[in-house]
Amino acid sequence: MGESNYRSGNDRRSLSDKRTSAYRRFRNLSISEKILNTCFLVAIGIGYLVALAHMYSTHQWHDGRPGLSIDDVMINYHGSPEQTRLGSAIKGVMASNLKYKSDQDVILEWIQNGAAEPEYNDHIAPILNRDCIVCHSPAVNPSLPNLTHYAGVTEVAHAGGVSFPSLLRVSHIHLFGIAFVLFFIGKLFILCDMNVTVKRVLVMIPFAAMLVDILSWFITKDVPKFAYVVVASGALMGVSMGLQILVSIYQMWFYSGDKILIPNEIKFTTRLSKLRQKAILNRSFEDTSLIP
Repeated sequence: MGESNYRSGNDRRSLSDKRTSAYRRFRNLSISEKILNTCFLVAIGIGYLVALAHMYSTHQWHDGRPGLSIDDVMINYHGSPEQTRLGSAIKGVMASNLKYKSDQDVILEWIQNGAAEPEYNDHIAPILNRDCIVCHSPAVNPSLPNLTHYAGVTEVAHAGGVSFPSLLRVSHIHLFGIAFVLFFIGKLFILCDMNVTVKRVLVMIPFAAMLVDILSWFITKDVPKFAYVVVASGALMGVSMGLQILVSIYQMWFYSGDKILIPNEIKFTTRLSKLRQKAILNRSFEDTSLIP
């Protein structure tokens, strides 16, 4: 009977150790692992800043004024009767990409005359093929308007915002790409020492913000005021992701908190009764919330 209880206790302790052995903290990592993780987080952070700069440069001027504004976001997704995306671009941020200044007037006149296909083939396509499709091609950058054929050009030559097929194309790219990035950042972030509830909420926030951001693109196409949600959700995703990166790097190199007592590190001393020992082991085995 005693041997059976002894084996049962060992089995329970062994199973508890297996369940908790996967839980690590930054202080348990080797220097090589810390260097690798830090390089990844820094590269992702720089990449995100570059993405913001790219978004700023490609979305400004939609309202005819320099700088990114809420009107630019509205025009991009909903459109404007006064501005077309192509017209705003060649008068603003993309003006320097045209080889000849006179080409700007040719394109603007074509837009004002209704953007017909015969004139496109004769006068507009040669300009775009020479100066624009280096970037505005699905093979190069699928998130930018496709200027390689008439159907793609008319999407930005008329007053309406981005088309529904374009939104589907860009949103599925963002969902796959950003979800992977957030997963790996969160995978490192859960190694931080902090309140378990706070940690779980912080891990979920950027994913929720990403979903709201992409969903709001489609809503803004019909409800322009929803552009405020686009900006707010995008900012929330960026701030929460940046916070995870900074906290992870800080705890990886500079934080030295008290070591957390996890079940496979519990020491059963002679000062505790056997009943007390059993109670501690059972509680630590059953309550996984003790392990953040």
